Amino acid sequence: MRSFKIIGKPQPRLDGAETVSGSAKYTVDVVLPGTLHVKLLRSPLAHAKIRLVDASHARALAGVAAVLTAADVPRKRFGFSLQDEQIFASDKVRYIGDVIAAVAADNEQIAEHAVSLIDLDLEELPAALTTDEALSENAPLVHDQLQSYRMNSVLARDWHPLPGTNIAHQALFTKGDIDKGFGAADEIFDDTFGTQQVQHCSLEPHAVVAQWNGEQLTVWTSTQKVFLVRSGLADLFDLAEDKIRVIGTKIGAGFGGKNAMRLEPYAVALALKTKKPVRLVNSRAEEFAAAAGSVPATVRVRTGVKRDGTITARAMDFTWETGAYAEGLPGSNRALKDGVGPYRIANIRVASTLVYTNKLRGCPFRGLGIPEAVWAGESQMDIIAEKLGIDPVELRLKNCLDTGDETPVGDRAHHIALRECLIKVATELKRWQKRAPANHGFGIALLHKSPTTSASSSNARVRIGKSGEVELQIGATDVGGGTGTSLGQIVAEELAIPLHQIRVIIADTELTPFDHGTYSSRVTPYVGAAVKLAATDARRQLLEIAANILHLSPRALRLHAGKIIAKGRASIPFAALAKKSASGEIIGTGTSASQRVWAGDPSAAAKGVAAPGWPFGAQAVEVAVDRETGVIKLVRVASAHDVGQALNPMAVTGQIQGGIMMGLGYALSEGLMFDQGKITNASFADYKIPTIQDIPSSTPIIVEKKYASEPYGAKGVGEMSVFGIAPAVANAIAHATGVRLKELPMSAEKLLEQLKQPKEK
Repeated sequence: MRSFKIIGKPQPRLDGAETVSGSAKYTVDVVLPGTLHVKLLRSPLAHAKIRLVDASHARALAGVAAVLTAADVPRKRFGFSLQDEQIFASDKVRYIGDVIAAVAADNEQIAEHAVSLIDLDLEELPAALTTDEALSENAPLVHDQLQSYRMNSVLARDWHPLPGTNIAHQALFTKGDIDKGFGAADEIFDDTFGTQQVQHCSLEPHAVVAQWNGEQLTVWTSTQKVFLVRSGLADLFDLAEDKIRVIGTKIGAGFGGKNAMRLEPYAVALALKTKKPVRLVNSRAEEFAAAAGSVPATVRVRTGVKRDGTITARAMDFTWETGAYAEGLPGSNRALKDGVGPYRIANIRVASTLVYTNKLRGCPFRGLGIPEAVWAGESQMDIIAEKLGIDPVELRLKNCLDTGDETPVGDRAHHIALRECLIKVATELKRWQKRAPANHGFGIALLHKSPTTSASSSNARVRIGKSGEVELQIGATDVGGGTGTSLGQIVAEELAIPLHQIRVIIADTELTPFDHGTYSSRVTPYVGAAVKLAATDARRQLLEIAANILHLSPRALRLHAGKIIAKGRASIPFAALAKKSASGEIIGTGTSASQRVWAGDPSAAAKGVAAPGWPFGAQAVEVAVDRETGVIKLVRVASAHDVGQALNPMAVTGQIQGGIMMGLGYALSEGLMFDQGKITNASFADYKIPTIQDIPSSTPIIVEKKYASEPYGAKGVGEMSVFGIAPAVANAIAHATGVRLKELPMSAEKLLEQLKQPKEK
């Protein structure tokens, strides 16, 4: 078994000093001479016909360089998955926050004043503000030209709209015989769970700077996908991609909220118009009210079980609220394949319906529909356990996936340590129970998430220059988790050099190779695999050049501290070897492509191919419940994760702890509140994210297995620890109080109301 010198060792981040010192450059730190400042005119109504937009007074204001409306830009549509959005609303507005016009001015104050001078005449229309309203007979249509839209991704065959309705997408996945499965059950459980829309709450708001010099468009932006932004802008403005450079600046978190183009089209339109650099930054209120939130869902779960706890069938019906635009499509599709949970179930039926409403859009949020699915499925597992008189841990051990089992989609997951994760957190839970006060409850949940479901690719380059410098070039963004450091460790390990000697260049379409981006926990397994291939390619070239010089076999040589060493002979530095190459430098390249494994797609199963990188885990929690007030306190969390190989245990632990806190907010306190389509808690003063006082005692547990997959068997872990907190807390509350909460967030008010209700006899 290979022993590592750098991989698997805790390493401080390469960008740590610049990050904590404040010298790191975010988009808002990009300062260009003569920059204009942009403000947007957003709709004050949820649904209205646009009768007039008169910008003449705004254009006449001193200091205003340009005012753009729908009449001034290409009448094209764009979108993350479905092209259902225009740069500026033209015929009607679809939610409070829809962009109608944009102003570029010498400073923000002038731009804001100019926005207020735009005359706007809107004819208010009936609005569909809930999924029930949107699905009702004769509901107002959010998009009445749905049949004319087209897809913007490889998922075109997985889009099934119902034109003439507010159903943006409806899909069904079945496996086995659901009726037969329910017929074989001794008990059938039928429960419905609800989730709320939460905001991503990245500390850095969306921001973009754009510059057009007449030949090239340069865009500095806070995004998870620089190449998607480039291709999207090229299509929208009829520019060749080689005329566009997108630079992914330092990013202050994304969590899925920075997957799609958000502000870039407005900045680019104004840069093209004014021929000057422009800067656009969302205010915090705009982040809440007009960026995006998660895609809330109502989830009905029906599960058939034998008296011994064997699951015979599971049917799930998801109804998703995507808001005014269909960025919720990827999550609604992923629920088809991941929704039923990490269990051996022969008979499955999953229906997923994505519904437009006249509200803030939903988009990917830390797991693409998995938090909603896990919330429902893992809550019901405890309901089943209680009714059957089976320990919740034993029920899960009886049914959970194990190595070589067929997943719900039908492929084989050979790399599973789920049982080990469950046993480890259950051991912690038993230890807590021995000394717990009477008002404490305990809960557990299993976690899983399939590998990325789109046919995406990652590329990497490792460059060794004539001075011996080593450079890693990757197109995937570092969204805050230390990607550059972890992937740099791979290069350091393969080239046998200290980590600090590697320079990492990230997410610049001119300097880095193509990558689909940072999302869906794909960076470690897929970008990491490309990096390892690139590093081994560079190592091969070093050894071959040195072998020719020394007249030895490459197998007689080794790498150490930036040199090639032959036993009994002088060493040769990397710099000298690079100079000997035909180009004066050594370029190692690597490519990794994710497989397309989708619900109803038999290709992987038919070929007997298993997708790599399936992450699994388990979480246990202890909560304290105050019966007098309903206040719920998360006391302890044990979070075990099957990571294959931890590239950097320090980074993995940080990811787990951060996810726990996000899961805590999702479970107990966070949620956007609406009044007639308007968000009423659009600030951190009113939107309750967890604070330092809410941090529970956490025990991150890293479960490592030496899997035969690249890189070194490592899996992604970024999203996983969010998933299980809500259901585990709900299970703990039920054990402590007998109250089963089925709506998120599980606030003190909701629990207290249930505690006060008389118990059924």
